[in-house]
Amino acid sequence: MRRRSSRIGLRQFVEAFAAEHPPLLLDSADLTIKDPTGVRRRFGAVFNYLTRVEFEVERNVLELRALMPDATETDKFFYEDVWSPQELQHGVLLDAVQHRIGMTPAPTELSRVGVPIRLAGLLSHLPGMLGVIRLLYYLTGAATERSAVIAYSRLVDGLRTMGEHAIASTVVVPIRRQEPGHFAFYRMSAESLVRDEGLSDWQLHLARILRRRSFELVGVNNRRQRAAFGDVARALHFDRDLEEVVRQVSLVERELLWAQHQGMKVPGYILAALQEAIELSKARGRIG
Repeated sequence: MRRRSSRIGLRQFVEAFAAEHPPLLLDSADLTIKDPTGVRRRFGAVFNYLTRVEFEVERNVLELRALMPDATETDKFFYEDVWSPQELQHGVLLDAVQHRIGMTPAPTELSRVGVPIRLAGLLSHLPGMLGVIRLLYYLTGAATERSAVIAYSRLVDGLRTMGEHAIASTVVVPIRRQEPGHFAFYRMSAESLVRDEGLSDWQLHLARILRRRSFELVGVNNRRQRAAFGDVARALHFDRDLEEVVRQVSLVERELLWAQHQGMKVPGYILAALQEAIELSKARGRIG
C-alpha cells in the first residue's frame, strides 16, 4: 500500500510541476547585452558548454529508452514529456545568448547511444537489475540538477555584477527556476525506490560499486569535454570551494549509498573528477 501511494504521489508531483512550469519561450527573453565582448571573455565557455548539454538532452532521452526499456510510467512521463521539453528550451535560450556574444556553438551528439548503455539495458531484464539501474539513473539526475542549480546561480550573480541584468533575469533566472523541480523528482524517486519499494543489500552494494566506477561529470564523454567542464568550473569559481560544491552535488547519494560511511564528507570519485577537469582546464589556458 505504501509503495502504491508513493508512486501516486510522485506522479501527482510531476503533473503539478509540468503544469506550473511549461517550457520557456524565447520571445519572453530580453537578449539585451551591454558588453558582449566582456560577457564572452568571462562567461563564453559557460554559455557554450551549458548550451551543448541542454541540447544533448535529445540524445539523453534515447539513452534512457535503451537503458530502461521497462521504465515506470512515471519515469517515462517525466523524461519524455516534462524534463526533455523544458531542457531543450533552456538550450534555445542559452544558444540565443551565445550567438549574441559571438560564440561558435559546440558540436553536439544527438543520436548515438553507446554500447555500455545498450548493454546495461539488456542486463536490466535480469532479476533485480532494473532496480539498480533505476537508482543509478536517479542519482545521476540528482547530481546533475544540483550541479545545474549551483552553476546557474553563480552565473546569475556574475552577470548581475557585470550589469547584464537583462539576460540574467530573463534567461538564466527562469532556467534556474525549473532545475530544483527536476532535482526534487530524482530525490523523491530515489528515496521511494530505496525506502518504500525496497532494495536488497546486494543491490545497494552493486549500486555503490557501479556508481564509483562509472561516475562522470555532466556533459563529459572525452578528455576535451572534461577540460571544457573545467573551464566552466573555473569561470564559476568552483575551484574556490570545491569540497562544498561536491557536498551539495552528492547530497542524495551520500544519504542513500554512503550513510554508513560516517567519515565520508564527500564521495572521492566526484571530487577527483572535478579536480581532474580543473587541472586539464588550467593546462590549456587562463579563464577570464
